[in-house]
Amino acid sequence: MSEGVYAGLNCGPGSNDNPEHVQENLRRAKRMLAGKEVALCRCSQIHSADVITVDEPWPAHQPPKADALVINKPNVMIGVLTADCGPILFADPQAGVIGAAHAGWKGAIGGVLENTIAAMEAIGASKSRIQAAVGPCIAQQSYEVSQVFYDQFVAQQAVYGTFFRESSKPDHYQFDLPGFIQHRLLQSGLHNVEVLAKDTYSDEAQFFSFRRTTHRGEPDYGRQLSAIMITQP
Repeated sequence: MSEGVYAGLNCGPGSNDNPEHVQENLRRAKRMLAGKEVALCRCSQIHSADVITVDEPWPAHQPPKADALVINKPNVMIGVLTADCGPILFADPQAGVIGAAHAGWKGAIGGVLENTIAAMEAIGASKSRIQAAVGPCIAQQSYEVSQVFYDQFVAQQAVYGTFFRESSKPDHYQFDLPGFIQHRLLQSGLHNVEVLAKDTYSDEAQFFSFRRTTHRGEPDYGRQLSAIMITQP
């Protein structure tokens, strides 16, 4: 429904897009994913490590502040919005427990992934069975960062330096966000982690990108939805 800089399926109520267009985009996305009308729980994302366990759907216009959701109830969709950050969907099909996390660099290094796994385990999931999928996010070739950015990662663990390569610009690096997310998930004890390897920055036809919008000096940007649900007749 959306037009202009939002052209496409902008699912971001936090954008300055026409709210009616955003709501129709969300309705279409939910129907495509679920095949029926369902509640969608999302959070007001703040680049934190905070996770919410969903008991009941909340009003769409009053999302709580957090960056990940977990649930063990059917027919309630949970999702995150992104435009370069990493969307991660989790599932333990045997236990009937799912999760959705939003991880930019700050959330990823801050522990949102590990906290999501722990929250899933608290409601019946097993780390040995949890599957994770890392959706479209900014790729290494598109993500230039400063020396200060690099230093804070290697100060935490020297091995994190392997997720950077030198940029053509002095004292700058290219950061591998999806690779870093995958590493953190595997280090957490997951065995099944898939990375979609789609670059939001370079693939303008499919994805919105905060960094691309910033480089172009555009006034705003859209957001894509990554969502998951346990289906039950």
